[in-house]
Amino acid sequence: MNTVIKNTEDKMQKSVAHFDKELSEIRAGRANAAVLDKVRVDYYGSPMPVNQLASISAVEARTLVIQPYDVSALKGIEKAIQKSDIGINPQNDGKVIRMIFPPLTEERRKEIVKEVAMMNEEAKIALRSIRREGMEKLKALKKKSEITEDDFKNGEKKIQDITDKYIKNIDKITEKKQKQIMEI
Repeated sequence: MNTVIKNTEDKMQKSVAHFDKELSEIRAGRANAAVLDKVRVDYYGSPMPVNQLASISAVEARTLVIQPYDVSALKGIEKAIQKSDIGINPQNDGKVIRMIFPPLTEERRKEIVKEVAMMNEEAKIALRSIRREGMEKLKALKKKSEITEDDFKNGEKKIQDITDKYIKNIDKITEKKQKQIMEI
């Protein structure tokens, strides 16, 4: 029974971590290196993440500077950013690439907040699915008479408590991101 509860909690923890990572990749009007996490650069025939080819730093609130370790990768990084769905045109000065994030309009901020709310609901659905899976495993153990009725009830309560805890975490992460998006 304890392994069922532990596995359920581990899956929920991973689900929340994935949700947090997805939110970090959303552009909120500020320079954030996480927007480049999905960008792959063709470097000598191999697709490589930008952060393995260059140092990325936010020099101002809305400016990212990408300085490649190997200057020959500069053009490839620039092309990869242009092909990505980031929506920002990189500026190449021959040594570094600058990405200047335009301020978001109020309307666009509200759209992003709605997207975040939808992602929040999807993450909660994932947690409920994990909870259901854990409950079914407990029922199977009870059916095989491997646990008692009391153990089953305790296990159900523990899984529900864990679910509630992670749903609160998702709500906190969402609230923080929405606040960040609406800041001017």
